[in-house]
Amino acid sequence: MQNKKVISTEKLYDAQKSFFASQKTLSTAFRIQKLRGLKNEINKREKDIYKALYLDLRKSGFEAMTSETVLVEKEIAQMIKMLPLWNRPQRVKSSLINFPSRDYIIPEPYGNTLIISPWNYPFQLALTPLVGAIAAGNTAILKPSEFAPHTGKIIKEIISAVFDHEHVAVIEGDAKVATELLKRKWDNIMFTGSTSVGKIVAKAAAEHLTPTTLELGGKSPCIIDDSAPIVITAKRLIWGKFLNCGQTCIAPDYVMVHEKIKDRLTRELIFQIEKSFGKNPQESSDYGRMIHKKHFEKLKSSLKDQKVIYGGATDDKDLFFGPTIVENPDLNSNLMQEEIFGPILPIITYSKENEIHKVMENRERPLAFYVFSKRKKFINQLFQRYSFGGGVANDSIIQFANDNLPFGGVGHSGMGAYHGKYSFKNFSHEKPVIKRSFWFDLPGRYAPYPKSLSLLKLLLKNL
Repeated sequence: MQNKKVISTEKLYDAQKSFFASQKTLSTAFRIQKLRGLKNEINKREKDIYKALYLDLRKSGFEAMTSETVLVEKEIAQMIKMLPLWNRPQRVKSSLINFPSRDYIIPEPYGNTLIISPWNYPFQLALTPLVGAIAAGNTAILKPSEFAPHTGKIIKEIISAVFDHEHVAVIEGDAKVATELLKRKWDNIMFTGSTSVGKIVAKAAAEHLTPTTLELGGKSPCIIDDSAPIVITAKRLIWGKFLNCGQTCIAPDYVMVHEKIKDRLTRELIFQIEKSFGKNPQESSDYGRMIHKKHFEKLKSSLKDQKVIYGGATDDKDLFFGPTIVENPDLNSNLMQEEIFGPILPIITYSKENEIHKVMENRERPLAFYVFSKRKKFINQLFQRYSFGGGVANDSIIQFANDNLPFGGVGHSGMGAYHGKYSFKNFSHEKPVIKRSFWFDLPGRYAPYPKSLSLLKLLLKNL
């Protein structure tokens, strides 16, 4: 099904509208067939995917598998298994006001969808939402990030091998290409990336009242009280923070730790960094690189006037930025005002709980929220008090791996959610339908209406 002919964006857009109008994607069997084909092609190209991810981000084979390909394959497998159930009309309880009737919710695809994916997990964050769009019966145009060109190329080859272009297609290009795509009228848009660009996408979608899913980010806090066990806390925190060289939207952005354990925790954090990546992380095959020069320079500038207590090593030619710990940063500095999205971990010390709230109270709602503590009451109070996309107690970033949980943000960290069944629902319109019989009508339904309303009001309130 490989199609090497270059097709203009306009013709591709029109072809997909025509294909969706043909109703071929409404068939559950057709969707499953395509998902199986996609799964097989991913398996076939697995080594090529790993190589592309290494070239773009210096990802190790382990990270490429566990945080990219396996998650996509799991998503496809669940869709194949559950789609016959999820795509059925769902019978719901009918109202006595409409007696006799049968009431349903019927999932239907939105139609022509646009998916714009990021560079930090360029395979997984492109394919996972695409799987949901396909499973729900939509057509899709996917624009991968231009900052991960090797992965984008592989994705395009995989999609071209499995799908006709009028069903699913990949368009490569920079921000100008994305801007042109956003000018068109889509039935559904999904964007993963920064909050600033998310606002641009939302504004463009609003012109056509297009339903939009925005998966953004923010400064995700990690709060550690004095009951947390030092070693396992440090180990889990370092793993979540420095995975993918810190370029993870749900990575712990900064730590607030109780003063009683601050020094011991800091020593253990340094120990776990060196245990994971060695004394010289640049030589570690398990430590990644910055995606591009602009992001690299931004991170370097964020360390200006900060108290770096560990790390800070950089290599411009290699885009290497070593694991770095900053102590008690200025809360008004760029480091603490913007999402870091890199291997810098600020540590803030607190002594009383109200100091946590002073740091948190004026911040936007984050995509993730982490607490390390043995005190259930403390954990529950924090989870109840603050709004966030998703939270974890006593670990970091593991919420992404459970496809039974919705993944998404709130406020500045995004809108909408996906993964598993939530992906299917996200790309489906739940259409309510009532089927009535002809043989009965409620008395007094038609004009001339009854003069006494008391009996009718009592009846209607209890139906």
